[in-house]
Amino acid sequence: MAESLSGKVAVISGVGSGFGKATAEKFAAEDQVNLVLIDFNKDALDATVEACRAYGSQVVAIPGDVTKLDTHEKALAACLDNWDRVDFLINYAGGALKVAPIEEMDDEINQKIMDLNLTSAVMSCRTFTPQFKKQKFGKILNVSSACDRRSWPGWSIYSAAKAAVNAFTRCLYTELRPHGICVGLVVPGGSNTGFQNAATGVEDFEWDEALAVRPEHFADMVYQTCALTMGGCVTEVVVYGLAQDVSGY
Repeated sequence: MAESLSGKVAVISGVGSGFGKATAEKFAAEDQVNLVLIDFNKDALDATVEACRAYGSQVVAIPGDVTKLDTHEKALAACLDNWDRVDFLINYAGGALKVAPIEEMDDEINQKIMDLNLTSAVMSCRTFTPQFKKQKFGKILNVSSACDRRSWPGWSIYSAAKAAVNAFTRCLYTELRPHGICVGLVVPGGSNTGFQNAATGVEDFEWDEALAVRPEHFADMVYQTCALTMGGCVTEVVVYGLAQDVSGY
């Protein structure tokens, strides 16, 4: 069974574009969910905030770097100061940054990729977990990638980071389930969000854009996952577009 998300509080990172933006706007359009939105690009963040407010949601904007602890602390403080609760933590922020043969990947860019994808999720979950435990409810969704299931040359560091996110999320589920907290993974396949364009060295993918994973696909799935009534927990949401075989089957 599903329930209305009206009156709930959601923290969503990476809302400047793509899946994060679509999810924030879906939550606002459907149920005017109270939102704390995070992105490093202030102009893009402001545009998403404006769109969500137009639907009637109360929104707090947190412009910041998700690899910095204070960004997550500010987000938690915004939840407690305004609503004294948090229901959903959705960690979309991430990215490949650079795609290249391993010998062309220096230590600095490798660490940035690990920090953006793995460390940021760990920081976020660590920051919010005490509040979730205090409440005895909440849902955490960490965004992964089909790169953990299917291998492509040049994507080794990003794939390793997302594989680590998967392992972290699954362990966190076992840790937090006894406290009434649901922890799950959301896994997109090939998408037309512009994700590849944000990284250097990515060759153009040849696919039918009409068959790629679109932001609204993921927004719908995440919304339904969060709307599942208490006691139900979706531990993994996988959405593959038909444009590209990323299943590994």
